[in-house]
Amino acid sequence: MTFSIRPARPEEAGLLPAIERSAAKAFLAVPALAWLAQADGLPPAVHVGCIAHGLCWVAVDGRDQPVGFLSARQYGADLHVLEISVAHPAQGRGLGRSLLAAAHEGAARLPGLARITLTTFRTVGWNGPFYARAGFRLLPPAAQDARLAGLLRDEEAGGFPPGSRCAMVRDVILAGGT
Repeated sequence: MTFSIRPARPEEAGLLPAIERSAAKAFLAVPALAWLAQADGLPPAVHVGCIAHGLCWVAVDGRDQPVGFLSARQYGADLHVLEISVAHPAQGRGLGRSLLAAAHEGAARLPGLARITLTTFRTVGWNGPFYARAGFRLLPPAAQDARLAGLLRDEEAGGFPPGSRCAMVRDVILAGGT
């Protein structure tokens, strides 16, 4: 089956939470995080806002049906990845990498964006190690701005195991290599 990446359409916002729930099934393999398979994802209204700002991309199958997405928001010079998910049956086909590439290309076209940020699990294979292979680097606490440090505190307060999460960053390479 072939897949492609494109900007999400407003009418697709309601489909994205089901993709996130499907993707979360992977956490059943991590006993301490299995509860995430039942957790609520981002509400459709968040996706609507991301789509309206041109900051949501979908991976679609040959019938143009979304099977993955990346939703992001701009915070100053940062494009922050709110969520990236690929439906469980479509995982392992490079769609996550392709969605990250689309976000990077989109960020490179927006004036003033210097980096892409996200928070993720440090050691879960399809989280921290995956992003490191995609060009992200760990952002130590001393280098985190108040927004990222606050997100990590909120995630821990929301039930994530202490110290399990981290902030990561990737510089945006602008068109022309600068």
